[in-house]
Amino acid sequence: MRILVTGATGGVGRHVVDQLISAGVQVRALTRDPAKASLPPGVEVVRGDLTTPDELAAAFEGVDRLHLFPVEETAREVVALAAKSGVGRIVDLSAAAITIGLYESPTEQAIEESGLEWTHVRPAEFMTNRLHLWGPDIRARRVVRYPFPDETGVPVHEADIAAVSVAALLEDRFVGKALTLTGPARISAREQAAAIGDALGEEVRFEEVSREEALRLMKAQGGFAAENAEFLLGYQDYSGEDGGGEDGLSEQDYSELTRPWPDVEEATGRPALDFARWAKDRVDDFR
Repeated sequence: MRILVTGATGGVGRHVVDQLISAGVQVRALTRDPAKASLPPGVEVVRGDLTTPDELAAAFEGVDRLHLFPVEETAREVVALAAKSGVGRIVDLSAAAITIGLYESPTEQAIEESGLEWTHVRPAEFMTNRLHLWGPDIRARRVVRYPFPDETGVPVHEADIAAVSVAALLEDRFVGKALTLTGPARISAREQAAAIGDALGEEVRFEEVSREEALRLMKAQGGFAAENAEFLLGYQDYSGEDGGGEDGLSEQDYSELTRPWPDVEEATGRPALDFARWAKDRVDDFR
């Protein structure tokens, strides 16, 4: 069996590649820059970009199953190419917000309409988002500056997202299912900062700032923080429309989106990894 992993050099994709190699599967990894991929020995690394699907025919040749990173603008073309090339199953990286109906995914729709076997993997917030948002301040000042100290969520470890994706690629029991992935328990932003401090063996102060100040800080930081500031701070909703500076979620939606779901444990046979474990796994990135 040969599996094509798109998004192979991303936070989830690297774990998917590693776990598939450990399972003895032939892995082909799609990346824009093979020279910088740094993937394990035995991985067939090919150049490609999901935004230009008309250039991907060679990458899909001889592929049995596909791990699909979502690029909504070209999802239908990529899925059609997969079907034409003989791919039998697609496991796509999606989002937990779809489970509770906050928006619809063109990628999921294209996959379901293709006639191929499919599994949607819908993670809640990635734990690694905290590295992108808080990493610079923690590294420089051992401080988190954020407006919502008691905001709770159920973020999920990227290794768990990959583990469920790999199970769905290799096992038949998840065909035609959407799996919603969370961490094992609710945890507040303040508790997350404390867990990072525990991993470092140093205090990480939590400094509550206004929403407006957080927006300014995140915009100045650049990268992921700047690109997602309006959404994360409630200025945009899931559709990208103006959220009015408020969360925008109903109490019922918020409760559903921030409760632990059992799908990680059901897929892997073990409890979901908690935030303290993630902080220890990524501690060097915060030093």
